[in-house]
Amino acid sequence: MKKRIFIIAGEPSGDLHASNLIRSIKEINPDIDFIGIGGDRMKRESVKLLEHCSNMAVVGFTEVFTKLANIVKAGIRTKRMLSKKRPDLLILIDYPDFNLHIAGYAKKIGIPVMYYISPQVWAWRTGRIKKIRKVIDKMVVILPFEKEFYENWGIDVSYVGHPLLDEIPKHLNKEEIKGKLGIVKRYPIISLLPGSRRHEVKNILPPMIDAISILKERYNSLIAYIVVAEHIDMDYIERFTMDCDFIIPVSNKIIYEVLSISDMAFVTSGTATLETAMMETPMIVIYKGSPISFWIAKSLVNVKYVSLTNLIAGERIVPEILQDQVTGKNLAKEAFRILEDGSLREEMKRKLRSVRAKLGKGGASKKAANIAISMLGVEDSYEEEGPCCR
Repeated sequence: MKKRIFIIAGEPSGDLHASNLIRSIKEINPDIDFIGIGGDRMKRESVKLLEHCSNMAVVGFTEVFTKLANIVKAGIRTKRMLSKKRPDLLILIDYPDFNLHIAGYAKKIGIPVMYYISPQVWAWRTGRIKKIRKVIDKMVVILPFEKEFYENWGIDVSYVGHPLLDEIPKHLNKEEIKGKLGIVKRYPIISLLPGSRRHEVKNILPPMIDAISILKERYNSLIAYIVVAEHIDMDYIERFTMDCDFIIPVSNKIIYEVLSISDMAFVTSGTATLETAMMETPMIVIYKGSPISFWIAKSLVNVKYVSLTNLIAGERIVPEILQDQVTGKNLAKEAFRILEDGSLREEMKRKLRSVRAKLGKGGASKKAANIAISMLGVEDSYEEEGPCCR
C-alpha cells in the first residue's frame, strides 16, 4: 500500500517550508500521498488540503480570538481525519499550540510524529518542553543553538540548517537587476518588508512610509520598494502609497533581487529578518502588535532580543525598534545613522555574514526529507551538519 503523510503548516512561512519538504520527499519516493493543513504552495505540491492556513494564521495573543472558531473546527476535522485515514507519519511545522495538541492525539492512536521547525520554547513558555518530550518522536531543528537545548532535555533531535538558504539565488547580477527595475543613479535604495499579514501591514507600513518621506527630504534620489507578501493584495498596499511615486510595491517573488541592491531595509520582526541577514543587507527590525499582546509577551519572553538575527548572533548587531517607539521619526533617525556611517554599515554587513555562516550549508529540506523517509521505514542517507554548524 502507498505510504501516507499528514502535514500541518498553520502559517504562510510554514507553508513555504512544508512545500519544499514535500518536494524533497517526493524526489526520494514519489509514491507517497499527502494530506494536511497549509497554503497555496502545499496545494501546488498536490497536497489534499483539509484547511487553508490563511484561515488559521495569527500573530500575538489577543489576535488569536479572531480566528479561534476556525482553529477549533480545524482541530476537530484533523483528529477525525487522523483517526479515519491513519497516516504513516504526522509532520508538524512550527504553529506550536495547535500542533502540540494534535501531536498528543496522534500519539494516543499510535501515529509517529516528526516536528520540523521548532516552537520557540527556548524563548518563552519553556514548560511546553515536557509535552514535546512526551508526544514528539523526532524533533528536526533549523537554528544552531536548538540542538543542544533539546539534547539537554533528552529529546531525539537533529539539526539540518536553515531551509531559507536554498531559496536564495546562487548568482545575482546587481546591475542587471537595477536595469530591469529602471534604476539609474539612485541613492539610497531601501527595502520595506512590512509583514505577511494584513494587521501587521496596517500597523507597520505607515510609519515605514513616514520614515521614507523624511529621508526623501535629505536624499532627493531615494527610491524604496515595498516587498508584498504572497497573501497580501497589491491593491491593498497601493492604498498606502498613492501620493509617493518614489515608493514602489513589488512582488515577494523578487525579494532577494530587491534586497541584493538595497543599501538598507526596514524589516518586520520574523523570518524576513533572516532573509535580509542572508543577503547581508543592513536593516532596522520593527515590531508593533496590540498593546495587550506586547505586554503579555514582554512579561513571558526570556530572551534579550526580538529579532532572530540578533538572537543567532548573540549580540545586538541590528537595531530593534518596538511598539510605541515605532514612529517615522525614530525609524528615519536610525536609518540616517546607518546610511551616513560607512564603517558602521560595513561592520553590520560583516556580522550578518557571520550569522549566515551559522545557519548551515544548505540542503535542509533534503536532510529533513531523509529523516521523514526513515521514519516511514525507508533507509535514508541523512548526515547531520558538521561541528561548524552546531
